[in-house]
Amino acid sequence: MYHLTILTHFAAAHNLLNYQGDCENLHGHNWKVEVTVKTETLDNAGLGIDFKILKNKTKDIMNYLDHTYLNDLDAFAGISPSSEHISRFIYDRLVDSLVEYDVSLEKVTVWESDNAYATYTQS
Repeated sequence: MYHLTILTHFAAAHNLLNYQGDCENLHGHNWKVEVTVKTETLDNAGLGIDFKILKNKTKDIMNYLDHTYLNDLDAFAGISPSSEHISRFIYDRLVDSLVEYDVSLEKVTVWESDNAYATYTQS
């Protein structure tokens, strides 16, 4: 099994709902995002998927999130835009865009700092 991972990022502000502490206040992060796909097969060029394709598919989602107040986005209506919810949102948006390729989305990890992250996977 081959695992391919890309790294990307976005900057955004948020505040957590139903939370007692500093994070209930408006604040921002420079979020780092890791996207990992897996495949058992390689194409004639020896690739599971061209990194360029995976980066472009992910970039569309990053553009939606970048330089926003996440709480105002429809994607997070009524829920806290936590690292957990953001990782699932990215996963759900990305999984459908990869159907035509011979890979499956394994996981999405969202880092809110160098020392804290959340990962979403369906398994």
